[in-house]
Amino acid sequence: MQSQKKVILLSLSIGVLLMLAKFTAYFITGSNSILTDAAESIVNVLASAFAFYSIYVAAQPRDNNHPYGHGKVEFFSVFIEGSLIGIAGILIIFKSAYNLVYPHNVNELIVGSIIIAATGLVNFVLGYYLISQSKKLKSLTLFADGKHLQVDAYTSAGLVAGLILIYLTGLNYLDSVLSIAIGIFIIYSGYKLVRRSVSGLMDESDFETADEVISILNSCRKDSWIDMHNLRTQRYGPDIHIDCHLTLPYYFDLNKVHEEVSEVDAMMNSQASSSIEFFIHADPCIPECCHYCRMDACPVRSEPRTKDITWTIENVTRNKKHFSADV
Repeated sequence: MQSQKKVILLSLSIGVLLMLAKFTAYFITGSNSILTDAAESIVNVLASAFAFYSIYVAAQPRDNNHPYGHGKVEFFSVFIEGSLIGIAGILIIFKSAYNLVYPHNVNELIVGSIIIAATGLVNFVLGYYLISQSKKLKSLTLFADGKHLQVDAYTSAGLVAGLILIYLTGLNYLDSVLSIAIGIFIIYSGYKLVRRSVSGLMDESDFETADEVISILNSCRKDSWIDMHNLRTQRYGPDIHIDCHLTLPYYFDLNKVHEEVSEVDAMMNSQASSSIEFFIHADPCIPECCHYCRMDACPVRSEPRTKDITWTIENVTRNKKHFSADV
């Protein structure tokens, strides 16, 4: 978590400097569009501050009240960041609509364009860095902050193009039109972050993680692992929790069952990109499993193997064994 804290502190520090630069550009030009960009920078700073706090909380060890740890606070961080972005977009649209009815003059557009272009370039590079670090450190908070900064960079690029157009045409009302368009884009970006946070808080399945898990299971599958189903994945910060049912030969004693379950856990944690906590429910095999069971030397086989089932996200996530009617 120390690495995440350093990254987010870097984002927060740069965000403050860029916010001051954008407000300087606004005071020079009086441009409504630049004010739009500056207002979003306030959101950037607030979001980075809350992101730092959420990373601090997520780093706290498990306790009696939080047996799964504190990683889910990152979803709250993303929700607040997305909400702030959406609110900023709404306020921007109202302000711009007002200035369409009551026009205002804009000045020194070239100077303002240069400042905004420079801040946009810094935001894009910083956003790219945060996203790359989020994948390395498995942090949704860093990912959201990086995406937010890249969105800010895209809006800055559009803003610079619009300011140059206003400078060339002399049509000052385009400033408010451009600001409204940027506000709509900002609202949409905020919605996507909120949607992602809500899906995490509602324990929506992480299909990307499930695909990785199933791929590893298929590549390392033992013949005694007859069937796997009812697989469910949940992410708590950088950690992943997985529930599943594993079908083993019914004649295995308790020590052998424990050995097989522990082997699945150890194998996954040695190869997966994240730390995984497995909760495996062991099921005994039944005669209906024989037609796809890979244990050729099974002493109780009732029929020969006629199928070979590859585990996929479609059949492993269902809460039923893979009988012939289901494959």
